[in-house]
Amino acid sequence: MNYPVIAEHILATVQGTWWSRRRRREDVPPLPPGAVHVFRVGGNYRTFPEGMVFDPSHPDVLDASSVSLVDTRARLVDVERPLPSVSEADNFTMRASFTCQVTDPAVVARQGIIDVTVPLRAYLLGDSDLPRVSAGHRVEEINAVRTEAGHRMTAYSAIVPPRVAGMSVEFVSAEVYASDDLRDWEQKLRDERRSWELRKGQRDFETQDARRIAELLSQGSDHVDAFGIAREEIDVTEVAARVHRSTEQESARRYQAETEDRAHARSMETAGAEMHRETVLTLLRQMAGSEYVDYHQVLEQVLRETGGQAARGVGGVSGAARMVESGQARSGRPAAGREGARDPQGGFVKDEDDLVD
Repeated sequence: MNYPVIAEHILATVQGTWWSRRRRREDVPPLPPGAVHVFRVGGNYRTFPEGMVFDPSHPDVLDASSVSLVDTRARLVDVERPLPSVSEADNFTMRASFTCQVTDPAVVARQGIIDVTVPLRAYLLGDSDLPRVSAGHRVEEINAVRTEAGHRMTAYSAIVPPRVAGMSVEFVSAEVYASDDLRDWEQKLRDERRSWELRKGQRDFETQDARRIAELLSQGSDHVDAFGIAREEIDVTEVAARVHRSTEQESARRYQAETEDRAHARSMETAGAEMHRETVLTLLRQMAGSEYVDYHQVLEQVLRETGGQAARGVGGVSGAARMVESGQARSGRPAAGREGARDPQGGFVKDEDDLVD
């Protein structure tokens, strides 16, 4: 960088007598903002008065053999120095920042400081203990190196302040960077991580959307239709027609189910009555051969309970009724009846103990 000396030019000797000597204006380069002319006159360097209108007949201008353009404005200058790491393949780079301003343009011109970073870099290299703060760290531990390097530079600049002849220099800060390869690798990891987080976010949004739709569907088709109508995605006429069709289908299904239930009930009732009748007939047939049962009395009771439904099919046991019509008891023992003990003339036993010999 061209700072603080912006440019240097050789000036030709001005010929003529002392009252007619004048240097041409175009021989002296114009000044940029914030700069001054420093003329070399013999072995001395003299600064042309700042703010003074340039005078081609000024003695310093006439006798100068060269001119330097010196920038006197304050600048922030960055200087870099490599720092080692644990690995020989990777290094850190420390960038130190300094504020610089020319205090004596003549001294700066004499020193010929065209690039102020040269003496500042030499200043950084003068700290032989600086590499120790990074030599024990891996490149991944760059944050720790930044902290230690900053503390080291603050202490070093306080004990050994930077000096450049004709300038005021102050240490501002220090930053540590990783190598370009590591930076590219970290950037790739960062991009991959962001891409993964983006995909994960999209999946989360899809899951939430699916859960919301599932909750919507669980509230029934009417709620879904209302939601679609509200968002103008479903036509009201279409919904009404579908509801009408569903109502008719439900009514038809309910009527068919009720008809089938009634038919099933009638079938079960008929089967039960038939089973009951068959059971009564079977019981009567079995009782027809018993001499201890009044068949007519049992038959009348069965007919009363069944409402005459057992009347059919009793013809096969009518002969058995005559066999026990009078309920003739054995000699010396009364017959047993259904309704407790009776006298011997009635054909029933008086007591159940009489049945035992």
